[in-house]
Amino acid sequence: MKRGPVTPKGFRDIGPELAKKRRATIDKIAGVLEGFGFVPIETPTLEFADTLLGKYGEDEKLIYQFTDRGGRKLALRYDLTVPLARFVANNLGLLNPTFSRYQVGQAFRGENPQAGRYREFTQFDFDSVGSASLQEDAKVIAATIASTRKVGLNKAQMSINDRNNFEGLSIEDIREIDKIYKLGRENIKKELLEFIDKTKPTEDLRKIFEILEKTYSLAEGKDFFFDPTLARGLDYYTGVIFELKPTGKPEELTIGGGGRYDNLIGMFAGREIPAVGFSFGLDRIVEIV
Repeated sequence: MKRGPVTPKGFRDIGPELAKKRRATIDKIAGVLEGFGFVPIETPTLEFADTLLGKYGEDEKLIYQFTDRGGRKLALRYDLTVPLARFVANNLGLLNPTFSRYQVGQAFRGENPQAGRYREFTQFDFDSVGSASLQEDAKVIAATIASTRKVGLNKAQMSINDRNNFEGLSIEDIREIDKIYKLGRENIKKELLEFIDKTKPTEDLRKIFEILEKTYSLAEGKDFFFDPTLARGLDYYTGVIFELKPTGKPEELTIGGGGRYDNLIGMFAGREIPAVGFSFGLDRIVEIV
């Protein structure tokens, strides 16, 4: 029997059973986030290329770019965070004093497909924009943990660090630390291993841990943990960073990540606008629940 055309590598069809599971997961997480005060928005799949370029460091090469028939340079969105920054810059009246949003949408990256990772994938982001208070960092972390418990990931933990712990290191060294479990400790420079081993939680992290414990009744070692090897490769992070691990082991594949990025939105708005957020790896989460 003749078969139809195949999909490009890294792209896929999603059948009814998986689609229903994805929708159920989205609905559960959205319900939790709305309980924390987040509201939904939507942004276009396409952006002008200049909107996206210069925001992702070495990962910029993964952006799908093209020129349309009118000669305009366009790109498929790499994530939902930069489009959020553009949205907020054009809707500053929403900051009163903060704007807390969530969004579900497709994103595209021209990387090598692997288990649970595709070139087209669904992101589920949520962010608090407009406040530099560590209460907002803690709220995002707590909302993430509550969401994972709601979908049945009872052993998941948030790995947490502070980009300020890497002050004085080159961007190359930070990226090497970020890949420590991929490269293996034996392939990491000795001075970087020594640096990691002596790194402790910053004052901001200690305050956030206290809020998580006292305000949200979360426990270190059960719901979250300090991870000095966590660096996150994206260049726009400015403070606390975090990644969600399925069973609380730092070497595990991440099923979501985020952090504080106080400079990104201001690049579009022409003023300083602090922000902190998280992105669920929906495809990976659905595969393991």
